[in-house]
Amino acid sequence: MDVHVPHVMTRELRVRAVDVMTAQEDGASEQDDSQLLDRASAMGRVLVTQDTDFLKEAAYRQERSQYFLGIIYAPQLHVTVRQAVSDLELIAGASKPEEWISRVEYLPLK
Repeated sequence: MDVHVPHVMTRELRVRAVDVMTAQEDGASEQDDSQLLDRASAMGRVLVTQDTDFLKEAAYRQERSQYFLGIIYAPQLHVTVRQAVSDLELIAGASKPEEWISRVEYLPLK
């Protein structure tokens, strides 16, 4: 989870037994977007964010065929915490990390 994601989402996912790590817990809260995406990818984790700068970073990497292990963008104004948690739980249970290479998904799911 990026530093911009409300802690309540992390807590609710953990209640549902979803393996979640925050940038703060990893000691990566001061890293820039590129470094944080690299760190998440190296750890085999998809990055969840509400920060539009990550969409720019993803587009930059996609245009250059540069590896990253997925971003899930959950814009605060377009998805409730409840819906985001539900969608993230579904994604965590229904997908594998290798399915997320260079992929960006927007919440809420349709």
